[in-house]
Amino acid sequence: MVRQVGGHARRAPGELEAEVLAALWRAGKPVGAAEVKDSLDGDLAYTTVVTILSRLHEKGVAVRDKQGRSFLYSPVDDEAGLAARRMRKVLDNEPDRVGVLASFVSHLSEADEKLLRQLLHDNETIG
Repeated sequence: MVRQVGGHARRAPGELEAEVLAALWRAGKPVGAAEVKDSLDGDLAYTTVVTILSRLHEKGVAVRDKQGRSFLYSPVDDEAGLAARRMRKVLDNEPDRVGVLASFVSHLSEADEKLLRQLLHDNETIG
């Protein structure tokens, strides 16, 4: 979502990171900042894209490999893996882990609860 601030269009916090990450997923291979910039809508500065890619790397969401004088970036996880990583991070930062999990499970839809039970069962038989 783009909003106007002082006569200039501004993205919502985290939106640009999400756009850059989506570009990495679409690429399906390690890509450089220039290729990411070219795949995004708008007229972002190359340095802005490099900054966002560096932030994603620092957060552990993207990996980078040195290629000549620059880096090629790729995502660590797919979208589902990233969502799971965020959920684990929230859970890890809560002192009442049991309470958080109990509350989460108690608010699942019947279909999601059934799916979770099946996934847990499948995981038990594999492990």
